Amino acid sequence: MLTCFIRYHIDPTKTDQFEQYARNWGEAIPRCGADLIGYYAPHEGSSTLAYGVYNIDSLAAYEQYRQRLAADPLGRENYRFAQQEQFLLREDRTFLKLASAPHLVARAEQ
Repeated sequence: MLTCFIRYHIDPTKTDQFEQYARNWGEAIPRCGADLIGYYAPHEGSSTLAYGVYNIDSLAAYEQYRQRLAADPLGRENYRFAQQEQFLLREDRTFLKLASAPHLVARAEQ
């Protein structure tokens, strides 16, 4: 299992647009095969950093998921929405694996 952390740099004047984008992914991502943990918008501190976090079985599963997401009607609309509204200034993805207890122990027992 891998966890994808997406760090977004957003236009601080367009937080509402980012939140709509996040809600849309909240529907599309699980439908396309990833385990969405959540999207996080700025609240206190930095007004330009936001995050998306989801689990995926493997990098191979990620590639299949991305294809399904690109074909999904809401996924396509959300990509278009982000381009039209230009609230995303930068987007970085990092894939990490769980390395700490107690969650790692619970997964091993399953």
